[in-house]
Amino acid sequence: MPKRKHIDYTDIPKTDEIFWENAEVHLPKRKQQVTLRLDTEVLEWFQEEGPGYQTKINAILKTYVKAHPHTQHL
Repeated sequence: MPKRKHIDYTDIPKTDEIFWENAEVHLPKRKQQVTLRLDTEVLEWFQEEGPGYQTKINAILKTYVKAHPHTQHL
C-alpha cells in the first residue's frame, strides 16, 4: 500500500470526555495455532507479499467463511 505524505484530518470531529464515557475495549479473539498444508505456489505467492502473509491468509479465509455462513456465525 502506498504511503501518503499528507492526510487531511480536518473533517474528523474532536473527541472529548463525553465521547469516551461509554467506550468499550473489544479485544480480538485469540487465534489457534494449527498445521495447515498449502500448495507450494499458494504459500509462495503469499510469502512474496511480504511480512504479515499469515495474517492475510487468515483474513481471506475469514472473509470466505462470513460470505458462506452456516448456522454458526463468527
